[in-house]
Amino acid sequence: MLSRWSAWLLTIFALLLVWTTPQPLQAAPDTAVTNTANFSTDVIYQIVTDRFHDGDPRNNPKGSLFDGTCKNLKKYCGGDWQGIINNINDGYFTGMGVTALWISQPVENIYDVINNAGVQNTSYHGYWARDFKKTNPAHGTMEKFKELVKAAHSKNIKIIIDFAPNHTSPAMETDPNFGDNGRLYDNGTLVAGYTNDTSRIFHHNLGTDFSTIEDGIYRNLYDLADLNHNNTVVDKYFKDAIQLWLDMGVDGIRVDAVKHMPFGWQKNWMSSIYSKAPVFTFGEWFLGENEVSADNHTFANESGMSLLDFRFAQTVRQVFRDQTQTMQSLNNMIVSTAKDYKYVNDQVTFLDNHDMERFHVNKANKRMLEQALAFTLTSRGVPAVYYGTEQYMTGGNDPDNRARMSSFLTNTTAYKVMGKLGPLRKINPAFAYGTTKERWLNNDVYIYERKFGNSVALVAINRNLSSAAHISGLVTALPNGEYQDMLGGLLNGSELKLTSGSVAPFKLNAGAVAVWQYTVEETNPVIGHVGPTMVAPGQKIFIDGRGFGSEKGIVYIGGVRLDGADILSWENTHIEVKVPPIRQIHPTHRAGRYDVVVETARRSTSTAYSSIQVQTAPQVSVRFVVQGANTDMGQNVYLSGNIFELGLWEAESAIGPMYNQVMYKYPNWYIDVSLPADTQIQYKFLKKKGSHLSWEGGRNRTYTTPISGTDTVMVNWQHQ
Repeated sequence: MLSRWSAWLLTIFALLLVWTTPQPLQAAPDTAVTNTANFSTDVIYQIVTDRFHDGDPRNNPKGSLFDGTCKNLKKYCGGDWQGIINNINDGYFTGMGVTALWISQPVENIYDVINNAGVQNTSYHGYWARDFKKTNPAHGTMEKFKELVKAAHSKNIKIIIDFAPNHTSPAMETDPNFGDNGRLYDNGTLVAGYTNDTSRIFHHNLGTDFSTIEDGIYRNLYDLADLNHNNTVVDKYFKDAIQLWLDMGVDGIRVDAVKHMPFGWQKNWMSSIYSKAPVFTFGEWFLGENEVSADNHTFANESGMSLLDFRFAQTVRQVFRDQTQTMQSLNNMIVSTAKDYKYVNDQVTFLDNHDMERFHVNKANKRMLEQALAFTLTSRGVPAVYYGTEQYMTGGNDPDNRARMSSFLTNTTAYKVMGKLGPLRKINPAFAYGTTKERWLNNDVYIYERKFGNSVALVAINRNLSSAAHISGLVTALPNGEYQDMLGGLLNGSELKLTSGSVAPFKLNAGAVAVWQYTVEETNPVIGHVGPTMVAPGQKIFIDGRGFGSEKGIVYIGGVRLDGADILSWENTHIEVKVPPIRQIHPTHRAGRYDVVVETARRSTSTAYSSIQVQTAPQVSVRFVVQGANTDMGQNVYLSGNIFELGLWEAESAIGPMYNQVMYKYPNWYIDVSLPADTQIQYKFLKKKGSHLSWEGGRNRTYTTPISGTDTVMVNWQHQ
């Protein structure tokens, strides 16, 4: 955490830069590294650990695994946690406004060299795990990892780990000697290998063709040994493994390949994580250019974790990098995603990553990258920057996009853009929590306003690198006064003047980006963020915003008053609350979606933050299989029941459509569901085709969920 002296200097610095008039009080910056549920005020920096900085050559792999020159990008190059620590301590990250580091999966990986079509491949990337409870020795020991976390926290930097519970390593069903045979170890003890897998730790359904969501979940992703999450051993293993890393002090988790694991299992896994620590978690669900997926939206809105925002990234690449879309498309993306994602400010925005071509192209004008970077840092969502972006690194697809860090210069324009804009997310809540409104738009110019309470930010971008734009008729919520460009003219921006509620006409230079802002202390409470967005009774939620006051007030969840012991802490910008038993929230003891409202000690009330999932109880994963459910063309089978997790008998909230191709085949249907542990439920299946419904006959079915682990329920369709 920043010292009071450092925080005071940061505030004064912001005041000097923001405006000449007017000069209201500066809102206190949000700097608490202990608030791991909220990353809205952070800037994430993604590091492929092996490619960043070799701080300790003694831990470099031996033999054919290693290429110290890093010319062979399929082999280890030597980057490690000590190298990251060195850059933490020398201020490299702090200088560019970075407050969170997302590092490669830290677990032990295979030591084999895999030959594919004559090309030698190693596990330098961290995605070929063999033991999720041990460290990758090429990166460091567990003690070194603790040192990394401690060093980061001392600089108010959070640590996010990549985590890939979908699979282990490459394997072949017919060849137990291929690679490491996908073996999974539990702190050194063998759990199973891919061949002769009598305990069904893995799926054995061949590789996916990506044709359906089901096919991608229950078949192998490429040649990787795909884990069977319906297995109780696997379920417990990954709950225990992630708890180990949480105990090491990690602040966030990036989950690999969420599209390729059962939705129900992941939701139950997230429930176990939040029972331990309410850390910010986001998953990877790849979307291509112009791809929009309702399943993607459902996952982001219902799973308890956020997603990497590929719609944002793909559009930004088209608009600024490829110039195949206009600024109109950029605004359309902002508007549409705000409707599709319930928690749009929690989605992680980015320009590129280890699975995409780098944004910057060799010999391209650097201003395109600088503009895209400025847009990402001032837009809604949690911005993530891929290592080397600030050094204008280039590279095509894997592995060229994963080259060794080219330099650690602190005087590049991109580095300076990050250093100027990143800290604004903590100083002005409009950047972290604000709504977005288009204020001036044509094919090349986008001027948008972020607003939160009475704090305002206005951003203007002219992507035309050869012609200035003449701006007139601009309307903004900024008060009258003169506003300096927060980039200090770094990207050819200039000051802005408002008189009599009107912006004077001005010229937005060719290739310019300008950022103007106004921050004022709120006198009434305004909620910016509540997290986690999925909780069970007894778990914590964190409420962030402005104007809560220093004296403890009241929090309402679903209209139920929480005060006294349920409010764990209260500050002007941050409140911690323990979720009460369900019977206090709803008269029939029903879980559901509930709004959060803050009332200050002076009886000033916020607008509702809509809405968080309050579960019936901590969750387990259960597979439901219904046999003999014949359907008409276009008709699908769904599951419903008497609890929130099963849709409360409401057909539009039923679970499904169920699957019928891989694990079980038509007319048998199946689905994995997250349900409250040790709870008796009632349920039934139904068929849906558009608005037409057909419920199965007979009485409601009853079932009691297990206390822990997983279960499978197999029944026959009840005819009328």
